[in-house]
Amino acid sequence: MAKLKNTSIFGIVLVGLGAIAFITNPQEQGYQKYAGIALKGQLKEKVCTQVTEELGPWLEGQCHIMVNAASPYLAEVVGQQTTRQNFLLFSIYQADLPFPDPLPDYHVETIGILGNFYTYQAKKL
Repeated sequence: MAKLKNTSIFGIVLVGLGAIAFITNPQEQGYQKYAGIALKGQLKEKVCTQVTEELGPWLEGQCHIMVNAASPYLAEVVGQQTTRQNFLLFSIYQADLPFPDPLPDYHVETIGILGNFYTYQAKKL
């Protein structure tokens, strides 16, 4: 009897968490906002650092200038370049981001879950 009660409680909690995840699964508009803000910082931190390591420290300032100049268009470009896989409880967003020379292009993968976004991969193409 106690085992059945514990299983029932676990099932109710699991269904409740699933319902919360389903309701809070972020939409593409939210991802575009996130991309416009968060990816700008990540690009400066990761891409500009890699460019500096590969091509020389004099390019870091140029990289930051290009990222700042592109930031108003970043959300729009990301929206056009993004594919969304909706798994109902969460979504995975994949985007191939083209940048002008000398910056490399990047493939970015982000998960949207419980109303938040987490970029878990950003790799050079």
